[in-house]
Amino acid sequence: MDIRGAAEIAQYASLGMKTEAEKSIATTPQGFMDDMKETARFLLITRPTAVSLPNAIRYILSRLMSDNEKGMGIEGLRRNTISNSERFISLSNAAIQTIGEIGARRIKEGDIIMTHCNSRCVISVLIEAYKGGKHFSVIACETRPRLQGHLTAKALRDAGIDVTLIVDSAARYFLDDVKKVVIGADSVAANGAVINKIGTSTIAALAHEARVRLMVAAETYKFHPGTMHGELVEIEERDATEIIPDMRGFEGIRIRNPAFDITPPEYIDLIVTELGIIPPQAAVLVLKEQYGWEFSGKEPWE
Repeated sequence: MDIRGAAEIAQYASLGMKTEAEKSIATTPQGFMDDMKETARFLLITRPTAVSLPNAIRYILSRLMSDNEKGMGIEGLRRNTISNSERFISLSNAAIQTIGEIGARRIKEGDIIMTHCNSRCVISVLIEAYKGGKHFSVIACETRPRLQGHLTAKALRDAGIDVTLIVDSAARYFLDDVKKVVIGADSVAANGAVINKIGTSTIAALAHEARVRLMVAAETYKFHPGTMHGELVEIEERDATEIIPDMRGFEGIRIRNPAFDITPPEYIDLIVTELGIIPPQAAVLVLKEQYGWEFSGKEPWE
């Protein structure tokens, strides 16, 4: 949890691949390939829900495999792996900036906006809207149990934006005054469902009941190619001590701590990506453009 947020996870995974490429002591192209695949498999088990991580690795390894098939020598493979890792990070940062600029157009003067958890894309949208001269206020849910909403509130405060921090269970109390809910995503499925921090689906259902529009801000590398052929998104479940740090007195009580939940597409009005704004039902078209219909589930690290 030193690294939080799907964009950060993807970028650090890319940095991990770059570091392995720099430090690999392999003496043959095949040895180098084996090193990179082993590193990929190690990174993949760290955060199972954020599809940005495997997509970052797919971006790097698929290009490495192509270079290897062309007969490139070990130093060329190393150089290109480092270059592709750096390029992915650069593309990620550019996507976040572009999403901020596009999403800011959806923020109106005087809006009251609710958000949940900590998303670089959401913060980018709000800061770009503020820099554009719009005056609005934000209600940030604190996001139990890891309190990522505190990070969001501080970032918005530091940018000069009017922000209020609330407990998650107070969301419905404030929704009658809210004009928009803006959230990020850890994964987006082919049917437009959005996997985000636990509590998001509750807020989305409440917003739907209160007739409040919900906007998702997500880079296209958070779209999950496996869902095109029926793969389910694995929901990470973390240690119970995040909820009850001192377990004394709680013996015999089962404690569950899922880190994410799934918001169905019917609760989502639009998704802002670096390619533009789409309805959730168009997620499959983004996946087709990014990965093609022929994604078979065979992964480059296998």
